[in-house]
Amino acid sequence: MRAAILSGHFATGEKVNERSLAEQFGVSTTPIKEALRQLETEGLVEALPRRGVIIRFASSWAEEMILARAALESMIARLAAKRIDRKDGSELVATANLMREATTSGDADSLIALNEAFHDLIHRSSRCSYLAKLIERQQFYDASIRRVIHLDPAERQKALEEHVAIADAIVAGDADMAERSMRDHVVRSGETYLSIVFGNQKDSERD
Repeated sequence: MRAAILSGHFATGEKVNERSLAEQFGVSTTPIKEALRQLETEGLVEALPRRGVIIRFASSWAEEMILARAALESMIARLAAKRIDRKDGSELVATANLMREATTSGDADSLIALNEAFHDLIHRSSRCSYLAKLIERQQFYDASIRRVIHLDPAERQKALEEHVAIADAIVAGDADMAERSMRDHVVRSGETYLSIVFGNQKDSERD
């Protein structure tokens, strides 16, 4: 359900009910109730008395999420450039090379998996504990966002170039470039995601 909401399957302000959701996802209403409670704590939906559940995920909400991730990821990349060791540096370059191959072949599934591995390796290399905990809650957004934006071949190529630049900066120990490259990458890919999912749609006013 979370992935469906984040990929734009439901419109902002759309009303949904447990029975129809259960039929759509092929489960009973019990896990649907539990999922909706969790999604409400995350701000993606809102349960209104006698009115049902409303989708609250909106472009403004998504934009804030992207900017927050950009700030965190850029700081992690900066620290990775300062702390990465030779072994992790070699692995980061090797992962970027595998991403190049997946981009050339158009293997989107492999590219998405490598993308996640690339960012995970940067997190590990940074040896951050506090920042890593802050970004943990956004990890489930990443897979959904990546799947949406990597459908476009031009986006895949642009993302590859950005990932290679990030890897080069980190391995070279250039903290300023690593920070800037990561921030620009997250913001740009986030803007692509917003364009794909929301287009010119404006956020619905809250009831």
